[in-house]
This record gives sequence, structure tokens and C-alpha cells, in this order.
Amino acid sequence: MKLAQRILLGYYKTKLKTIAVLSPRKAAEAAYQIFCTPYTGRPKQKAPPVFHKAEKLSFEMDGDIIRGFRWKAAHPNEKSILIVHGFGSYSYKFEKYISSLKKEGFTVLAFDAPGHGISEGKKINAATYRNALLRIEELFGPINAIMGHSLGGLAAALMFETLSGQENRKLVLVAPATETDSAISHFFSVLPVDTRVKQAFEQLICELSGKPISYFSVSRVVKNMDAPVLWVHDKNDTICSFEDVKPLLGLNLPHVRYIITEQLGHSGVYKDNNVCKEIVQFLSNANS
Repeated sequence: MKLAQRILLGYYKTKLKTIAVLSPRKAAEAAYQIFCTPYTGRPKQKAPPVFHKAEKLSFEMDGDIIRGFRWKAAHPNEKSILIVHGFGSYSYKFEKYISSLKKEGFTVLAFDAPGHGISEGKKINAATYRNALLRIEELFGPINAIMGHSLGGLAAALMFETLSGQENRKLVLVAPATETDSAISHFFSVLPVDTRVKQAFEQLICELSGKPISYFSVSRVVKNMDAPVLWVHDKNDTICSFEDVKPLLGLNLPHVRYIITEQLGHSGVYKDNNVCKEIVQFLSNANS
């Protein structure tokens, strides 16, 4: 952890501890703001060459402009794919998928989430991300397949379950944020708080979303859908734990195929060339 990050973490710890003395609810509200604020996500690299050839797209959501890109293949197969990045990331990082999918004839869409990349906004959560994806489907769809990484995987799953004609679509999950309760536990392992604050935090999420935390679960969605799913996860993922995936493996869901890797980690797994080839093949195969 860099010095600046350690200093910021120390500041947040002190802030939450101080507020909690006066009001666990207020501390929970402050913690939620931290939880939903991307720690990075603004491009630190120049746009890769393929992005200069993209059609620029945008739409407004909750007063912010959400920006993205569309690529059309020279020999289109009349199918479109949406790439959904994770928390603290942006579309530029998925350059290799765009080029590979274009070669297979796909129209490729990629948007930067609210508060990320070249999009406006300051906050993000699974529900708002899902709503942005639904807006993309409405404006630029129909989308035949969705590939989501990390928080983008959770948002993609939540969006996918609302779509009609699922049997004609595909979902690719790459190191998804499988269980939100695990993400909350991880968050509070980094920013320890009193039990009352954590309880108030969970209650706040339920109030804001109108859903129990168990609703924000990739496992829940996948178990209740019939569309073909490719799930890629690394055993050494320290962000979205592989432990959350293990219960699903024993269910032998017929529509889900798993690729389990080792030593690639949370971000390395989508950057791996072999993983990229497997994903492109899955999306291109008419029988998968």
C-alpha cells in the first residue's frame, strides 16, 4: 500500500471512529459514502489505438453524462457484446477483447461506469451500475452477450436477470463480486468499526435499495437463469474471493461452465491471453 493510501486509510478510520461515538447511523452513512467512492478509475493511460477508431456514444443518467464507445466489424455477424469493467477501472483496459471480438464479427460496446474513466459522476454501487447497463440496452441494444469483471460482473448479472429472451443471450463473468455480504466484510476488515455501525450500514443499504443484501448476489442470479454462462475465477483472487464460488461448483448447473485459474489474481485473470481466447471462443460458438 502506497504512503498516500495509508494516510487516507488512517484518516477514514479516525473519522468513522469519531462519528460513531456520537451516532452509529451517521458513521454508517459516512462509511457508505466511502464504500461507493471509486478510489481511482480515471484513465492513467492514453487511449489505445482501437479507441480512436470507435464511434463515441453518450447518455445522461441522474444528471451525469455516461460515455462509451461502439465498434462495428468489417464483416458483421449481427450480434453485439457489451464489456463491463469493474470498480476503479475503465474501458481502456479491455483493448484486447475489443480487437478479438471485432475479428469475429461482433459489434462491441464498452461504457465507463459513473465515476469512472471518461464518464461523469462521483459514486457507484451495484444498483446504479445495473441501471446504467439497462439504459445502454434500451438505447443501443439489443445486446446479445455481456462480459463483466468484478463489480461489473455483479451489475451485469443483476441487469441480465431482467432481460427477456435470455435463452438467446450469453453472460461471461470474470472474477465477479459474487456476494455483496463478502464485499462488505472485506470493506470493514480494512476499515474496522463497531458492530453497531456495521449493522446500521447493512440496514442503510436495504433502505436505499429496497432489497435485502442477499439480493445483490451473482450466485442467486446464476442459479435462477437458463442462459449460457461462462464463469472465470482465479483461486488466488484476494478481492473477490474464490471461496464464494465454491458452493456453486458442487451444484453442477448445466448452463454454467467454469474456468478456474491459479496465480493470476483478480485483475491478471482478464488480462491473460489464454483466458481471452477462451472467452472469445465461448461467445463465438453458436452451440455454447
